[in-house]
Amino acid sequence: MNLFRIRGIQLAVHFSFFLLLAFAAQEGWQDDGWSGLLWGVGTLVAFFTCVVLHELGHSFTAMHFGIGVRRILLMPIGGMAEFDDIPRQPSRELLITLAGPAVNFLIVAVLWIAVGFPAGWPLSDFTADATGFAQLLLHWNLIMGCFNLVPVFPMDGGRILRALLATRMQYLRATFWAASVGKVLAVIGALGALFLFHTWLTAVLFAFIFYAGEMEYRAVRRREIEDAHWRAVLARAYAASLTPPPAEDPPVLAP
Repeated sequence: MNLFRIRGIQLAVHFSFFLLLAFAAQEGWQDDGWSGLLWGVGTLVAFFTCVVLHELGHSFTAMHFGIGVRRILLMPIGGMAEFDDIPRQPSRELLITLAGPAVNFLIVAVLWIAVGFPAGWPLSDFTADATGFAQLLLHWNLIMGCFNLVPVFPMDGGRILRALLATRMQYLRATFWAASVGKVLAVIGALGALFLFHTWLTAVLFAFIFYAGEMEYRAVRRREIEDAHWRAVLARAYAASLTPPPAEDPPVLAP
């Protein structure tokens, strides 16, 4: 469902997001009635507002380099900005990628100054008031910023790894190694989420990341093959255009 536009970027919500919203409302209602319902829904909406800000950090930096951004899609497992293209210059990809976590860390810094750091972090108990709400957002943004820096391609950390590798090897090779490292870490993360922390949604997130990394590597590989094909076609056409004309006139066809 399309919501509204921000500097021409369409903000959209996947239908499954409303299932997560309903789940948060039900859990809050069972815990503490109407106040629990409002707290659950309010904190979820605030969290995804921070997700949007994270994606806007990527998007505005990409737009600075002339890259179009079609939309930001919100799903239960997070947000995704859809770019018209990914820059091949490692420095640009690095800056675009770092802009997202930088927004989270900026939010953390502002909230830290305003309400202080949660006591007993990360196992903090957040009170159901304005201070507790702000400290909960601080907690979530700190986790979001750090989690996105894990080198699991195509998450931010994986893209940072790809950009660094691309300074020393071909772009496709850099993508292959970043995706390979990401797959191994995604499998480890999914198994840990299932058997150690018993959080199936995090396991689903890692499974999605595994799949998305493979799909993006295939897309980059397909584009490299297509580019190589067209470069060869243009080279042959250019070589043919430089061929001198025949010495004799071509024969005239009989009527």
